Amino acid sequence: MEKPLVSVVMPVYNGERYIGKAIESALGQEVPVEVLVIDDCSADGTELAVMKYMDSGKIRYIQNEQNMGAARSRNRGVKEARGKYIAFLDADDWWEKGKLKAQTEVMEQTGCAICSTGRELMTPDGRTTGKYIPVKERITYRELLKHNSINCSSVLLRREDALAFPMEHDDSHEDYITWLRILRKGGFAAGINRPYLKYRLSEGGKSRNKLKSAAMTYQVYRYVGYGPLKSLFFFASYALHGIWKYR
Repeated sequence: MEKPLVSVVMPVYNGERYIGKAIESALGQEVPVEVLVIDDCSADGTELAVMKYMDSGKIRYIQNEQNMGAARSRNRGVKEARGKYIAFLDADDWWEKGKLKAQTEVMEQTGCAICSTGRELMTPDGRTTGKYIPVKERITYRELLKHNSINCSSVLLRREDALAFPMEHDDSHEDYITWLRILRKGGFAAGINRPYLKYRLSEGGKSRNKLKSAAMTYQVYRYVGYGPLKSLFFFASYALHGIWKYR
């Protein structure tokens, strides 16, 4: 297998129903990739679903010995990765063709620390809702504090940054914490305002429970080092954005 430019890290737990579409969208990208599927002790037919793609020579199937959660599963994938860049893709989401090519070009041209894209919201059975979440062309640390517009399944970043700032705190929005810590050290996030990501809505997702998501967002600010008052200030801005996000 040729050395990958991008390592796609895909945590999965009981993803038999959807993971094939996610894998196909990663393999269909126009840059050299490897896909690391981190199976977090699935009890369904996830393994068999993944095995269908092993002949591509680009799949690495890794099974956790015990349930670790999505954050630590992603971290394990990053450690095993061989690519210059890391792209995260949840097993129930998928990408349009051209996503990684566009992002690697932006990363090289701008020197940004993170590159994300817009996303189209899909129903659980994969139909479009007609709703699209845009992303700004440039996002600074201060802007990100007030609103997390960076979706994990849309992100591309350098492997050294993913290693230096692993995802922690599964009781919160662990990806948001990582983006903040990366931008806090300097640099900016670039956005490609095209819905390269097809984001499948699910009733069980963290962000679908509004009260739980709100509490976790407040905790993000505490985890990155802000006191109660500052955290409340940033949380107020988050709440305003949350009113319209999934309407």
